[in-house]
Amino acid sequence: MPVLSVMLVSQPLGLALVLCVALLVGGAIPPGPDMAAAVAGGIAGVFALSCFFRAMAIGPMSIVAPVSSLGAVVPIVVGLARGEDPSGLQAAGLVVALAGIALAVREAEHPHGVRVPRSSVVLAALAGLGFGSFFVGIDAAASHDAYWAALGARGGGSVAIAAAALALPQMIRLSRDALPALVAIAVLDTLANLLFALASREGLLSLVAVAGSLYPVATIVLARFVLGERLARLQRVGVVMALAGVALIAAG
Repeated sequence: MPVLSVMLVSQPLGLALVLCVALLVGGAIPPGPDMAAAVAGGIAGVFALSCFFRAMAIGPMSIVAPVSSLGAVVPIVVGLARGEDPSGLQAAGLVVALAGIALAVREAEHPHGVRVPRSSVVLAALAGLGFGSFFVGIDAAASHDAYWAALGARGGGSVAIAAAALALPQMIRLSRDALPALVAIAVLDTLANLLFALASREGLLSLVAVAGSLYPVATIVLARFVLGERLARLQRVGVVMALAGVALIAAG
């Protein structure tokens, strides 16, 4: 399906879900400037997802997902600029996790090699920048209330997608058969947003963002069992290192 069609269904569904959660358990609405940052982060997030989905459509998942995760550099730089000071153990975990992500970029074993279109790598890198910007934006409002921060981000993203759909109606092609998958995307994506918003209240942005950027580990593992992709030796090492890095971050 066209990327815009996927986003047009999944984003508003996610907005409805997070609105229900915010009304049930949310606290005070964050101040205007912080809520605006969350909205801007949501717009960056849908840009990132659009690039990410398109990159996976034209390139191998085992390359696209890890490349996009390097967007964790954005909140790391912002966090350090704010004066965040992780412990020595957490800093070590950060280095190990990033090294694990880098190793996960290695191509899966393939008898004839895996063709990696340059455009898929560029789109994955753009997705990473968008994800990193999303992390920074939602963190500002989450310090007040994680649920309303997630709502602001999802609202900004939904408005951006609606505007794109009005401008590009020819890119809208919906399929009833795809509805269960689109609902699953909305639920999982919304849950991820909420969990990140909650995590950013409990830990340093630079460290939480790295842990949140370990999604390629799940992608690679699922690709192995669902799509039959084989993990290369260095990929397996990268998965172990990434998980070990998260353990060090948590222990610190």
